[in-house]
Amino acid sequence: MSVNNWNNPWLLAALIPALLGLGAMLHRYWAARLARAQRRIPKHWPLTSRALANSEEAKVWHWLARTFYDHHVMIKLPVTRFTLPRDREQGMHWYRLLGGVYCTFTICKADGRVIGCLDVPGSAGLPRSTRQLKHSLLTQCGLPYWVVRSNNLPTVAEIRGEFLGESLTSQSMREREQEERAIIAAQANLRTALTRQRSSRNTDFNPLSGWPSSNVGDLRSDFNSQNSQWQENSFLVPLDSRKGDLL
Repeated sequence: MSVNNWNNPWLLAALIPALLGLGAMLHRYWAARLARAQRRIPKHWPLTSRALANSEEAKVWHWLARTFYDHHVMIKLPVTRFTLPRDREQGMHWYRLLGGVYCTFTICKADGRVIGCLDVPGSAGLPRSTRQLKHSLLTQCGLPYWVVRSNNLPTVAEIRGEFLGESLTSQSMREREQEERAIIAAQANLRTALTRQRSSRNTDFNPLSGWPSSNVGDLRSDFNSQNSQWQENSFLVPLDSRKGDLL
């Protein structure tokens, strides 16, 4: 084809749309291939594990576990897990709006019913707009919302009174129950330690462990007198075979 043919306006008018269409097809093919590559499950994930909570959150987490020992402490749960739109047709709209909103800790009962939420601010603090959004949302759902720091925690009576509506009487009963649990646990640990110590001493002072024959009789009598002092203590370990908790 001669140069004059390339300068023909009719030929250019036909070639330009064809070239544009070919370029558009190649671009769509490249975009589709890239999308498929992004959706493909990789053989080696470019991810690594990390802790669920930072040091500040962990301190509050442990405190909440002791404070709400009779409940479950959920961490970083989105609010869309325990709220429901009144209008189902608007559900997707509210889900897109609130899908990224979560609280650091959510306290719930054994049946999964949430009783309140808490946030632990980061080093940059908690934005005022975010705090107002969560407070408005949760309080209108009948759920208390608190912002706490590990160096300025409320009292157990304050937070349980707010989340559970406990009175001072029920609070004192709960504290007594915790004290009894601690006593029972301490007794169990002490029994285990004494049993281990007693077993170790019996092994160390075994009269058949190779003592000289000329002193066997004397050593056995010494051992028997010592062993009589290691009888079970009725205060720590009941002498009868029945085991039960303190009343």
